[in-house]
Amino acid sequence: MRTYIGTQQIVSAVEFEELALGFDELPAGIDRDLFRGPLAPETPQERAARLDVAREVIAELAAQGEGGDEVAAWDALYADALTRTVPFLRAARTAGRSAQAGEGAA
Repeated sequence: MRTYIGTQQIVSAVEFEELALGFDELPAGIDRDLFRGPLAPETPQERAARLDVAREVIAELAAQGEGGDEVAAWDALYADALTRTVPFLRAARTAGRSAQAGEGAA
């Protein structure tokens, strides 16, 4: 069985996510979790280190974009937007804990 989104045939789960959700692929070697955070909890030190690296990567992509590389400019915008998102599973887990805490407090 083949899966299509529009006229594009989907050959992998990553490609499905990109096409279905409108994501462009980041440059090779750049992981989305660097920008949006991992699904598992992270310590404040790990989070600070991850965000520092993410800011550096975004700055490098933006500089390349200013130098005329349009793809790098779009990648910088996409990566920056990812820093303001929360993976759905982590958000659901956090919401579940908040609801349980509210029930116990009542």
